Amino acid sequence: MQRLTISLDDSMAEAIDAFMARSGYSNRSEAMRDLIRDALSPSTQAGVATPECVAAISYVYDYDGRDLALRLERAQHARHDITISSMRTRLDHRHCMEVTLLRGPTVEVRALGQTILAEKGVRFGQMNLVPMRSEASGHSHGQGGAYHRHDTPAL
Repeated sequence: MQRLTISLDDSMAEAIDAFMARSGYSNRSEAMRDLIRDALSPSTQAGVATPECVAAISYVYDYDGRDLALRLERAQHARHDITISSMRTRLDHRHCMEVTLLRGPTVEVRALGQTILAEKGVRFGQMNLVPMRSEASGHSHGQGGAYHRHDTPAL
């Protein structure tokens, strides 16, 4: 077993203590092990394996924090081929909540989502990934309709 030391702000430490009390943990180490285990479990990470997906990445960050807004925008711009849209709302004078929609190869979407969520200063981040399957063939709607295909959630 290895010993890891982490630094948490007071409010996060209090939240962990409250989680421990609600869940019946007797020490922080066991609570942290379970939280980390859950975050790293294959069911949380992988879901249904398909080559294509759509995803919503939501997160809160400090707008004034060390060029964080610029770094987040650059990460999305660098992958404009899989970034559909972003919407940001101001929560107060410093904090923003942003939702970014992605679509493309599952491996690439997951990688960009994890890059965004791992940025220092991003908090309350979560990725909701929806595996997609493509129709084998396309079709058109009505007379003179454009030929296209549909992607459907792989449930």
